Parts: sequence; structure tokens; C-alpha cells
Amino acid sequence: METTYQKPSAQGYYGKFGGAYIPEMLHRNVEELQSRYLDIMSDAAFQKEFRALLKDYVGRPTPLFYAKRLSKQFNTNIWLKREDLCHTGAHKINNTVGQIL
Repeated sequence: METTYQKPSAQGYYGKFGGAYIPEMLHRNVEELQSRYLDIMSDAAFQKEFRALLKDYVGRPTPLFYAKRLSKQFNTNIWLKREDLCHTGAHKINNTVGQIL
């Protein structure tokens, strides 16, 4: 099976899929949030502070672990990304640090 990566359009679509399904009254707020997000993501000072917070408070980067016995059992190389080592679990802290900053 061959897979390809398709970047989303400016409206958030991946081909015919995607987009934003939000109440009409939130569109203006979401557009403002998107505009500010795009501005801040290209700011070097923001990126530096964000990366420092991820390192010092989240525990990033998390290590890769070679799963020797699984690799042997399935006759392949299996590596596990240890996201469980992030404080409070990766999905919560990653989202929160970015939003707070």
C-alpha cells in the first residue's frame, strides 16, 4: 500500500475531506484565532520559548525505545516512541502549553 501526504488547503480541507464544522457565531473568532496562530508560528522568539517549555516542563524530546523481543517475534525492527514519559500524558500537556503561551 502506497500512501502520500497531502497538505490541507487554506480552508483546512484534505481533498474532499476536512474543513471546520462550527457554529456560525464562532466563525469570526476562529478566523481571528487562525490569523494570530499563523503570525505567532513564524515568530522566532515564540518558537524559542515554546521549545524551552516543551523541554523543561513537558519532558521533550521523548526517547525512542527499540522493542527487541517484539522485533524478534515479528521478524522486523520495532521502535516505540515513549510519549508516556511526558508529564501528564502527551496529548494534554502538548495542547495546553501551546495554548497558554
